[in-house]
Amino acid sequence: MSKEKEIKVKGAADETKSVKAQANATKDTHIESEAKTNTESKEEDEENALDKANKELAELKDKYLRTLAEFDNFKKRTLKEKTDLILNGSEKTIVAILPVLDDMERAIANADKAASKEVLEEGWELICKKLHKALESLGVKRIDTDNANFDVDYHEAIAMVPGMGDEKKGKVIDCTQAGYTLNDKVIRHAKVAVGQ
Repeated sequence: MSKEKEIKVKGAADETKSVKAQANATKDTHIESEAKTNTESKEEDEENALDKANKELAELKDKYLRTLAEFDNFKKRTLKEKTDLILNGSEKTIVAILPVLDDMERAIANADKAASKEVLEEGWELICKKLHKALESLGVKRIDTDNANFDVDYHEAIAMVPGMGDEKKGKVIDCTQAGYTLNDKVIRHAKVAVGQ
């Protein structure tokens, strides 16, 4: 090849290299600007996500603190109600029994003025019935022992009476102390003698 052609080929090759270099430089600049834009976009997204997460965290913390305060108030209120219930729980019972106490005091005050013993006995029987009625209104009931079968859930055997016959075997013969239930729960067993 001639030198001229060689120089032309070299010149063309250099020119091609120069164009390629410029193209690569432009491409690199474009890639760099895209990368920079992407990085800035990612940083903004991360900042937005972080702000959003911080706001959400603040809201949840506020809800948690409010719930904690409400629960603490609930515990205090419940404790106060429980204390009041324990201190004043017998109020209903006492209010129901006070009229009976008033009748008993009147009977004692007028006992010496009574015309006969029968009048006094009748007065005491009325007071006793009134007391039973007041207790029944509170849910207290007397355990029935008249000709009842012995039941360990309601009766406490304090004596066994032999020789009562087959029809009295396992039955309550006598009650020495009455038993009571409060709303169907035994609060005192009836003390009884049982046929053997």
